[in-house]
Amino acid sequence: MSGQAAPLAPHEFWQEVYPAGHFDPAPAGGFRHLYPAALPDGRQLALPIRVLPGDGSRAVASLILNQASFSVVDALAEALAQPAAALRPHVIVAVPTLGLTLGEALARRLGHSRLVPLGTSRKFWYDEALSEPIASITTRQERRIYLDPRMLPLLEGRRVAVVDDVVSTGTSMAAVLGLLARAGVQPVAVLAAMLQGAGGPAHLAAAAGWRGPLLTAIASPRLARNAADGWDPSA
Repeated sequence: MSGQAAPLAPHEFWQEVYPAGHFDPAPAGGFRHLYPAALPDGRQLALPIRVLPGDGSRAVASLILNQASFSVVDALAEALAQPAAALRPHVIVAVPTLGLTLGEALARRLGHSRLVPLGTSRKFWYDEALSEPIASITTRQERRIYLDPRMLPLLEGRRVAVVDDVVSTGTSMAAVLGLLARAGVQPVAVLAAMLQGAGGPAHLAAAAGWRGPLLTAIASPRLARNAADGWDPSA
């Protein structure tokens, strides 16, 4: 088991699946440079700690899937494939931008020939009624998310699972669920590579009336700076 003494270079994060126990899950003095998130089988992913805007006392462990190695994306997709298959979805709806990477990998493992991607760039044939404003903890900037009207026949009467990279506050996913509700779609599940913090499920229940399963491959806590200038899990 190794500690946190030797930080990874920025380009080395999300590139390797480490054996179980490679990183100390509770290092003395708190986490320093990375948070080791555990896959269901105990293997670990090294996630960089990002300080949130503000007074510097709060941080999160981040995951950028389109910068990850194929082996890491494969590990995350494989961790979700079995529980996803048990729900028997007919189609995967993938949330841009980072959910598209996981959505394709998961759809292939479920034997699907395609997925339905949502978009944040408005094409001239889109219907504004099939859109919702959306923002996230990392971008802060409000955008709109769209469902291409041409995709509606692929969703009508079908069992739909929604795939994204990270569920954090739940605000972005609540917007996605609201958009799908406009199209008459009630997903059978929300699937994400990572649950970031503990507030996402409660927010989805409150904001979107979501009562379905939220399935994730890994989880990471919110982090608070401690007296040793490290980072401890926080509520």
